[in-house]
Amino acid sequence: MQKPISRKAHGAIDYAYAALVSHLPEVAGFKDEKKAALLCHLLGSGAFAYTALTKAEWGIVKVIPFKAHLLIDLTASLFTLGAPWLLGFAGNKKVRNIVLAVGAAGVVASLLTETE
Repeated sequence: MQKPISRKAHGAIDYAYAALVSHLPEVAGFKDEKKAALLCHLLGSGAFAYTALTKAEWGIVKVIPFKAHLLIDLTASLFTLGAPWLLGFAGNKKVRNIVLAVGAAGVVASLLTETE
């Protein structure tokens, strides 16, 4: 079954994701929710790093196989879905929902991307 997201599009999505998620605490107004803000900064910078290191047409230093990249995407996104409870900010509905949206978007992108 062919998936709707090409490898090339996935790279563009990842670089945009890295920039957006890194700045979410400031843009969405939750930089005072320290654990959630740190999570977003780590997710964004981590996504940029492993995207730049992926063996794909958009990688800068091609080290990580693309299938491993998708596994990292999925793993990080699944962790993100549990993060509000694991990190203790689930009571902040706004922040919880933003972080859940980030995690859900990552799961969808990783599962709907062509591997070849």
